[in-house]
Parts: sequence; structure tokens; C-alpha cells
Amino acid sequence: MNGTIPPSNPTGAFAPIDNYAKETAQQLIDTIRRAPDELRKAVAELDGPQLDARYKNWSVRQIVHHLADSHVHSYIRFKWALTENHPTIKAYDEGVWVLLEDAQHGDVEPSLALFDGLHRKWAQLLSTMTQEQYSRTFLHPQTGETVDLWTALNYYRWHSRHHTGQILWLRQRHGW
Repeated sequence: MNGTIPPSNPTGAFAPIDNYAKETAQQLIDTIRRAPDELRKAVAELDGPQLDARYKNWSVRQIVHHLADSHVHSYIRFKWALTENHPTIKAYDEGVWVLLEDAQHGDVEPSLALFDGLHRKWAQLLSTMTQEQYSRTFLHPQTGETVDLWTALNYYRWHSRHHTGQILWLRQRHGW
């Protein structure tokens, strides 16, 4: 990479929108809905060595698998928070998950398909939620933080763009 250090946040730092508004919610949901297409475009026509190229500590392949894994967790967290009173969610060690064989060497197509279906289902759920439902919370056991679903939606909108941006940065840097 000729000494160029990848930026920590190629699409910008996480900056949540503090106050719920129906129009803003729709914009965030639209970003969730479009995320799979944007990820597919980012990895389109990449070959094995390109998928194994690293953005800091993770390969493009690991980033794709991570997005699917992480967003499955988030979807389930939404369901728990909508159906239980302030549930404690199950945390996971994403750094260990990306070291599993499927994340390091597996075909990205199943994760892209999962990401696509999951986001269609998630956007459907998000579109039905009320302002009151977005204020429901869960407890994150690793941080001890109470997270409301509005903040979680903001975060996962950013999360998709963040990791897709890492892949796009590599493509631009290498001229792929």
C-alpha cells in the first residue's frame, strides 16, 4: 500500500441523529434497505487475492462475513427489545468470529445473500415501528450501556456504510 495508512473511519465517525422524526427514520431505513446492494457493488468482480486483501486487520472477505454476522445479531436485538422489557442481549467477540475458517476463507456469496434477505426483513420490521417502539431499550452486557433502538438504528446505518467504505477505499487505493 506504499505506506498509506487506511483511515479509521473512511465514511466519517459515528454521529447519531439524536431526536426521532418520522422522515429521518425513513431515511435511516432506506439506508438499511440499500446496504446489501452497496456491499455487493463494493465486492463485485473481486477475485480471491483481492478478497483476501487487508484493510488494517481484516480482509475484505472477513469484512463481508462480519457484516452478515453483526447485522444478524442486531436484528435479533431489535426483536428482543420489542418483545421483552429491557433484555440483556447476548454479546459476541467479533474479533474471534472473523478468525473462524468460514470468515477467513469462505465464499462471500452466502454472507451477501444472508445480508440481502436479512436487510429486507429488517427494513420491513423497522418500517412498522412507532416512535415509542424506537425508545425501547436493551442492555449490552460488555459495556453495561443501555441502548435504545433509535440509537441502534443510527449505529447500524453507519456500520454498513463504514465497512462498505473500507472496501471501497481499498478498491480505490489499488485501482481495482
